[in-house]
Amino acid sequence: MKNILKSMLIPGLALVIGFTSCKKDSVTSIDPSPAPENLTLSGEIKTSLSLKENSTYTLKGRVSVTNNAVLTIPAGTQILVESGATASEKGALIISRGSKININGTKEKPVVFTSAATAKSPGDWIGIIVMGRAQTNGTGGMLNLAGHTVNNDTQFGGSDDSDNSGSIKYLRLEYAGALNPAQEEEWALDMTSGLSLNGVGSGTVIENVMVKHSRDDAFQFVGGTVNAKYLIAYNNGDDNFDFDRGYRGKLQFIISYNPTGSTVAIRAHGMESLNDKDASEAMPFTRPVISNMTILGPQGTDTDMTRQSQGIYIRKNTRFNVQNSIIAGYSNGGLMMCPKTKPLLVNNLGSEFKYNIVNADIQTRSFTYDDGPSGIIIIPDPEVAGYAVQMLDNLIQKQALNRNRILGTTELQLKNVYATSPDFSPVAGSPVLSSANLSGADFSTFFTAAAHVGAVGTDNWAVSSAWVNWQ
Repeated sequence: MKNILKSMLIPGLALVIGFTSCKKDSVTSIDPSPAPENLTLSGEIKTSLSLKENSTYTLKGRVSVTNNAVLTIPAGTQILVESGATASEKGALIISRGSKININGTKEKPVVFTSAATAKSPGDWIGIIVMGRAQTNGTGGMLNLAGHTVNNDTQFGGSDDSDNSGSIKYLRLEYAGALNPAQEEEWALDMTSGLSLNGVGSGTVIENVMVKHSRDDAFQFVGGTVNAKYLIAYNNGDDNFDFDRGYRGKLQFIISYNPTGSTVAIRAHGMESLNDKDASEAMPFTRPVISNMTILGPQGTDTDMTRQSQGIYIRKNTRFNVQNSIIAGYSNGGLMMCPKTKPLLVNNLGSEFKYNIVNADIQTRSFTYDDGPSGIIIIPDPEVAGYAVQMLDNLIQKQALNRNRILGTTELQLKNVYATSPDFSPVAGSPVLSSANLSGADFSTFFTAAAHVGAVGTDNWAVSSAWVNWQ
């Protein structure tokens, strides 16, 4: 911080710094001239701005990129986000509809957003929020950001599913999730946190992003059609991957890893999906299509706050297609359905679950049913288990036509899962080393052929590096 303040005293700087709130009538725009090192970003960015490579910046309050401006952040840039005393003072980077963000990190020189606090803590800041013009299932295809003041610059969605909000490559976000209250109300839509992609279209590129130590969700996909590869969510307080309000994109090679239980969420799932709060018929329906996902929960952990957590929870009238994936390590369930989503799967009404490896610490709970919200009764579901694998008297007989398998975590034969620096790659002879099945129209584009199920094969792209940090 001393270096930042000193640099701001240098005369002749071309960058104008604003220290006021993010209200439009009290901010100072940031001039797009070449940026010196170690400066503070605040207020609105109304004209295109390129930050300087290998520089450190401080982000103060909610910084908005508006007016169709483009913010470019080169490799090696570090953004330190100040932690405000109240939720309204917490920092965020918000890319408004029509504006763009280009984050050009590399594996060796990633772009890192982290807390500026000396003692960093989950919830020190909010996250990065990108808004686009792709359709949501809100009125007229439009919605407003949850947890933010309603105005033109917090509105997202539309009708352009191929909209381009920029490119994000080799990014790491740390200690976000500031808007999440303690024991967040289960049936409400989540506040923005981590990397929030709201109405973002398929013209946007998202690759190699890690979100860790968020107080709330890691990745949020709210409406839109954006696709993504190589995502890591590590040790976050709520859902690692959250899909809402008409999201219809594709994801491949994604990791959800929570080695410890949540202390802030009643249900902290590896993946959660809903259509809307009321489980309505609002269209387009939320329907993520996912291959090669690895979800690993806090094996053996079962406390008051985590007893309802599941590997995947499909709820509130959402559709989904998950294939070639691993869901393991959660105490109370691998895949959980509810009254509005179970029929969509077992009757082939828009949902599919095939070629996956599933388990729970109690094997009969690998597939569960949620009879909530009244009473929140979570029970084993032999019907869905029978859809996934052939069973007799709760004993697995053989794989069903959907080719799913129920295996214990140790039976996965991954190299070193619950470790300071985990390695999710399979050893020789692991059942993970069976080629992913990418047949079907959902997988005809975007997806890459893989000789393994789960996110990681013999080539461990998630190994510790300048980008991947497991600390």
